[in-house]
Amino acid sequence: MPVTDVTTDPEALTMTLVADFAAPIERVWTAFTDPRQLELFWGPPGWPATFTEFDLQVGGRAQYRMTGPQGDAPRAAWEFIAIDAPKRLEVIDSFVGEDGEIDADMPSMRMVLTFEETSGGTRAINTTHFASHEALEQMVAMGMVEGSTMAMSQLDRVLEGLRAYAQGKGTQTELLDDTHVSITRMIEGPRDLVWRAHHDPELMKKWLLGPDGWQMTVCEVDPRVGGRYRYAWAPDAGVAGEPFGFDGETLVMEAPRRSVTTEHMTDTDFPSTLNDLSLQEEDGATLITVLIEYPDKETRDMVLATGMTDGMETSYARLEGMIAG
Repeated sequence: MPVTDVTTDPEALTMTLVADFAAPIERVWTAFTDPRQLELFWGPPGWPATFTEFDLQVGGRAQYRMTGPQGDAPRAAWEFIAIDAPKRLEVIDSFVGEDGEIDADMPSMRMVLTFEETSGGTRAINTTHFASHEALEQMVAMGMVEGSTMAMSQLDRVLEGLRAYAQGKGTQTELLDDTHVSITRMIEGPRDLVWRAHHDPELMKKWLLGPDGWQMTVCEVDPRVGGRYRYAWAPDAGVAGEPFGFDGETLVMEAPRRSVTTEHMTDTDFPSTLNDLSLQEEDGATLITVLIEYPDKETRDMVLATGMTDGMETSYARLEGMIAG
């Protein structure tokens, strides 16, 4: 994890995050000043950012929203007050409404990003200055420390490049905390086609099968927000196992970038999970990331113990073969 230290100072009214990256300072600077790259890490898992404005000049403004897994989308804006490429970026960071006007009920902060060359690459120091002790406490209570740490920890993937990060590594499962799991798999092929393969029932029936010897017997999809879906599988004759299925609701739909659904095992009283699918394309390849939120650690461990990762890898390998066609 690149984040090496996070401290809050109630006397100086600051929060400081320090992170080290194995990349040149110019490369790290670009990641923080290119809105399309910022969108890949500015926001913790499950809350990706979308920048709708980015005027990188002193006096200029950036606006973005972070869309949560339930579809809520708080908005914020930066006013650029100092730019010294590639060493320093200073902004006033404010909550804003849908109209772009500053929300006077929420604190504005001065954020100073500094970048230093190190023997191993670059050190990024993010110091946020608060107007009062109450503002500092409010943002810490809202999860700013945890959110900033998780967001910055995603930057390694951006700096490394998609292929270096994921090519040839198959399906990877990472435990983020007691209730969140991140699953990644790189697919050789364009994002639009990978997206279609996840939402077109006829295509889904060709690859979303899990282990060999199973068939997808039901695939009903309404991709609209609030729409329902239902999937079911059954083993071929002579293959061990019992038919089962999942059903759920679409909560977020941002084609071809992201979809969030609930997932419930049909005809059971098991609790639902939140499945957050995002697709990132780079150089003709697409990185699939599925962020799964479980109701508790016990459910998480029970599901992982079923061999879920292996089953997903079998399906993803089948998907890649289908796309290569």
